[in-house]
Amino acid sequence: MRNPERCKKRNGLSIRWKLIVYFAIFVAIALLVMWVFQVYLLNNFYELVKRREMARSAQILSMHLEREDLDIHAYDQALDGVMGVEIYRVTENEITQLVSVDATGQAGNTLAAEQILRLCQKAAENEGSFTGRFTFGGLEVDNKRPPFPNNKPQASMSNVRLIHLELVERGDGSAYLIVLNAALQPLSTTVQILQTQFLWISTILLICAGVMVFYLYRHISSPLVKMNESAKQLAYGKYDVEFSGEGYRETRELADTLNYASHELSRLDRLQKELIANISHDLRTPLTMIKGYSEVMRDIPGENTSENIQVVIDETTRLSELVNDLLDLSKIQSGSYKAMFEEFDLTAAVEEVMKRYDAFTAHQGYHITFISCERAAVFADRGMLLQVLYNLINNAINYTGEDLSVTVQQTVHENRVRISVTDTGQGIEPDQISQIWDRYYKVDKVHRRAMIGTGLGLSIVKGVLDLHNAAYGVESQVGSGSTFWFELDILAPALGEREILEQSEE
Repeated sequence: MRNPERCKKRNGLSIRWKLIVYFAIFVAIALLVMWVFQVYLLNNFYELVKRREMARSAQILSMHLEREDLDIHAYDQALDGVMGVEIYRVTENEITQLVSVDATGQAGNTLAAEQILRLCQKAAENEGSFTGRFTFGGLEVDNKRPPFPNNKPQASMSNVRLIHLELVERGDGSAYLIVLNAALQPLSTTVQILQTQFLWISTILLICAGVMVFYLYRHISSPLVKMNESAKQLAYGKYDVEFSGEGYRETRELADTLNYASHELSRLDRLQKELIANISHDLRTPLTMIKGYSEVMRDIPGENTSENIQVVIDETTRLSELVNDLLDLSKIQSGSYKAMFEEFDLTAAVEEVMKRYDAFTAHQGYHITFISCERAAVFADRGMLLQVLYNLINNAINYTGEDLSVTVQQTVHENRVRISVTDTGQGIEPDQISQIWDRYYKVDKVHRRAMIGTGLGLSIVKGVLDLHNAAYGVESQVGSGSTFWFELDILAPALGEREILEQSEE
């Protein structure tokens, strides 16, 4: 049965089509902006620039009104701005024209005195500076009305000019009127040129967008499609697939990450199979012994001895410990195990564990020693740390050398206490150290029944120490044994040295 959610996701756009859509939108927006600014608003920008240019020229001329080189500056400004320049000196009695220069080639009628006075009044009403559209006859044209509707000049607008007025008043009652005028050129030809260019630019942009989409698809989408196909094989348990990320750094990093994930999944799958096989072996052995001894005691008279019953009890206990360890490990790794933190004497806890091994060392010939220079208190789950100690010591007993010696040492450095357990066994290869914390991982790959414990000790140790945010590790040299250690913060302020000594004496 097909998954509707999965089908729904598949029905979405692929990267290739999304790239096409995004580039199409980008090109459309770019072309729209170009058309608006270069074609539709061309006349508006033309007039805006002309207004600013005329205002700047008027400011320059106003600084040379009473200088001898005024006509030279007026001539320069007229040529630079392609406009007419007229400067008048206005008093109560007369109006004197100081400069008259026209570089537009469309010289109009000379302004009459009434027109000049009207222009002076217009400039004065606008704080001495005004720009607008006027006819040669002095008639003002509405600024909101476009000079060339639909980019086509009209006969009625042929004599419309853009005029800038600058009124400079003096303290003696006189004033200077600067009149700058420029023809608003019809831009229909320019617009047609820009429209033709716009069509060519649109075509070139569309071609470039298509090429870029194809290029990006080859370098982004194609590797992702290949990795997606490989990931589907990975989902079916084919962990030997290889992910190749060509092109950009991100796709290569993604391919490396997926290859690493594939390798780890393959390793975990192998460990899971080994775990099932090893657990099956450890379950089969006690069950076989329990069944065998029970059948002997049932079928053979006189075999119902305390020794045989003790074997059944021991194997049942071992079976129960294995199941309990599996449950504890499952709870720790699932996060359902809640730690009960408390303040306690770690040194006294280690000494308590060592006493429980006295009977074992006496019967089996092992030498387990504890070395401690000072006492230390910690804030942790006491029961869980005791389990860590038991598992580390049991692991050392199972793998120690022929001298059957195990050393437990406590050291204190910079407000941290370290517990280390050392054996004299064969040691661990450097490339296998990172894997020994896995469930049922065996260095020699030959599963054998542990002399003490269930074989899950290091996995439980790792889970408990991770729960405590404790540092831990192993130091090992092939042929020289191994040292497993963990560190915790000392809780000196909560339990002073005197309290620790009193607790240990009790």
